[in-house]
Amino acid sequence: MALMNRRLDPDIHTVFLMTSAPNVFMSSALVKEVCRLGGDISEFVPPATAEALRRRVGRPG
Repeated sequence: MALMNRRLDPDIHTVFLMTSAPNVFMSSALVKEVCRLGGDISEFVPPATAEALRRRVGRPG
């Protein structure tokens, strides 16, 4: 979006304000990919969901 704004009008300045981790949107596809690659997903999903996903992708808890 920032690049498009700059292309449409070079005088437009875009500022990004990041939210804190508990309030950020996390796509399920990204969580699944992290799990598939063996990453820790425990902070993104409830414990039962993390365990079910690890079993589904064949990763140990």
